[in-house]
Amino acid sequence: MKDLKLHLISADAIPAALEMARQYRSLQEPQQAESICLDILAVQPECHDVQVVLILALTDQFTHSGQALDVKRVLALIEVLSDEYERLYFKGLVIERRARALLRESMSRSFAYDYFREAMHWYERAQAIHNEHHDNALLRWNSCLRTLRYERLQPRAEQDEACLDMEC
Repeated sequence: MKDLKLHLISADAIPAALEMARQYRSLQEPQQAESICLDILAVQPECHDVQVVLILALTDQFTHSGQALDVKRVLALIEVLSDEYERLYFKGLVIERRARALLRESMSRSFAYDYFREAMHWYERAQAIHNEHHDNALLRWNSCLRTLRYERLQPRAEQDEACLDMEC
């Protein structure tokens, strides 16, 4: 395997490859989208649209069972984005998707509330500097609140309260 090398795509193929990555995301195949984004970034490392699709493809993988959460990698990609609004918004999105992944694990549901609230914090910060032509951060904040209500998530009990019924 050491003698096998990845092939570089041509710069002319980037628009079609980006569209293909978006299609794979739509088909819920985020690993394929990630691979395509990495191929594009090998040729054009500063391509903003590809960076965004890669961030989304990586966070799509958070909810795949058995998938390791590589949050540090995603946060490092977010820090490269030049727009402050996008950095705040995508930080919120990463935390929100972590929360949604926790909802699938019964033992981790108690932590989901904290993650949703943290995501809402990032969305509030993004909304404070938002572009008046869209309210994406506001929409995500509302989605988090609706999930908290629908799932009846509550803050975790403090250690003292948790020990009332147990010997601690």
